[in-house]
Amino acid sequence: MRAQLLPLDGGSPINIDKDLIILGRKEDCDVRLEHKSVSKMHCVLVKTDGLLLLRDLGSTNGTRVNGTRVRRAALLPNDQIGIAHFRFSVHLGPDVVEEAPADEYTQQLNSQEVESLFRQAQGQGKKDEDSSSSGKPPAVDGRLQHNQLPDVYPDGPAGS
Repeated sequence: MRAQLLPLDGGSPINIDKDLIILGRKEDCDVRLEHKSVSKMHCVLVKTDGLLLLRDLGSTNGTRVNGTRVRRAALLPNDQIGIAHFRFSVHLGPDVVEEAPADEYTQQLNSQEVESLFRQAQGQGKKDEDSSSSGKPPAVDGRLQHNQLPDVYPDGPAGS
């Protein structure tokens, strides 16, 4: 899938070439937006399974999709994204077909194999924690946790 952000002010399009793109003011961001109202790491765009997903990274001034402030959103063609005073239109289209290398393929796993891989990863994680003093908190017993935060902020002034 080909994805682009088309600036509504007439600038050059931003190609979303990677599966994960970070937008923000920081030099390490994939797409740098130079303005004091843009957070250092403002939001992330993820390209997956024919979808373009947006996730706000806790920015101070928020990210808007079609005028609504969001924490996360699935983007559709012609949706408008607002980051500070920057405005973009989403363009999605077919991608140029690339031939996969002969040594790359998709492997199908059943639930027992997935569970085994998770157990191995947890065991490896414990070894890594024992051997390093990175100060990172330990993983939460391997279970997925439901996000308690809403996807969309309620309308109204901050604090209400």
